[in-house]
Amino acid sequence: MTSPYSLQGKIIVITGASSGIGRQCAIQCSQLGARVIAIGRNQQRLSEVAALLEGEGHETISYDLTDLNGIAALVGQIHERHGKVDGLIHSAGIERTAPSKLLTPQDYETLLSVNTVSGFELVRQLCQVKHFNSGGSVVLIASISGVIARSGLTAYAASKGALISGARVLALELAKRKIRVNCVSPGTVKTPLMESYLSTLSEADYKKRIDGFPLGLGEPSDIAHACVFLLSDASKWMTGQNLIIDGGYTIR
Repeated sequence: MTSPYSLQGKIIVITGASSGIGRQCAIQCSQLGARVIAIGRNQQRLSEVAALLEGEGHETISYDLTDLNGIAALVGQIHERHGKVDGLIHSAGIERTAPSKLLTPQDYETLLSVNTVSGFELVRQLCQVKHFNSGGSVVLIASISGVIARSGLTAYAASKGALISGARVLALELAKRKIRVNCVSPGTVKTPLMESYLSTLSEADYKKRIDGFPLGLGEPSDIAHACVFLLSDASKWMTGQNLIIDGGYTIR
């Protein structure tokens, strides 16, 4: 019997695929039978990811999502080489931690551009009739910062909160084509970037950060498993939702 969690034969586009959560999503999607189009800014790291993908037909594309005007051409290139796609994971994102009094309009514009607008533009361009298969799935990586407050993250939280809100509207608009749109909101995940940041904390601050998570910090695979579920037919009656995966942080 075919597993509803299988991605066999599906074509999945993944942004932010050169590191962290996006990298793990690319690996796990390939392990479940998907053909992966991995997008990231660092070609060397993308090549390293490509070597870890199982199966054939994958492609890596070096692209900077701050170039919003080029996304239409990027999607056209994907369609020309692979035909219609079945799924999108938008994992690309940046963070800026600073008190709101130190944030500039440019800070807000940069974070919203990468974290939010680029994701919506990818959905707009991909989900045209000729580019996205009916029954496909969009997964937008948000953050628990989009639903709870943490000092120093005004711009980042705004960008992720907007992603969550916008996803619900997209889910309504695309439902008639049976395309689902959901968010995944991780807590603190042990990506290389996060581990580098945690190493700069004092022992007391590090313990405080860790103690906030009843199940401890997450692994990239914890988030990738959820993304695979949302891409698969196992979640075919789920849309417009924000799946919080945070080791229990937000239940306190």
